[in-house]
Amino acid sequence: MNTPAMLWTGRVLSGLFALFMLGASIAPKLLGLPVAEETMAQLGWPPGYALLIGVIELVCVVLYLIPRTSVLGAVLMMGLLGGAMATQIRVDNPLFSHILFSLYLGLFMWGGLWLRSQRVRALFPIQQEA
Repeated sequence: MNTPAMLWTGRVLSGLFALFMLGASIAPKLLGLPVAEETMAQLGWPPGYALLIGVIELVCVVLYLIPRTSVLGAVLMMGLLGGAMATQIRVDNPLFSHILFSLYLGLFMWGGLWLRSQRVRALFPIQQEA
């Protein structure tokens, strides 16, 4: 099943994911905003890693948005989100608001991709009971 509503809903979810990542995570790191370095320091990262992580995030988001490389981008982004989750666990942050936030983002990202990509739906089918 590949309806225009599914396609457009997937595009909107994917676009919202990309805009969130760009605005809340990537831009502060790439622009060298103090909040990015302060947050990284609170999480135990040494100074200077924010820019590199921002570039990696940007590459993952761009790959995710390109239809031919969307699955690669999603897989790479999940690796990055897994690292973010591990960092949140290491500093003993709250479970539902901090640790699982990466999981929420990943589900949102994969949901958008599942709706807009027939290849992903074929890989992860939802089967109805007979």
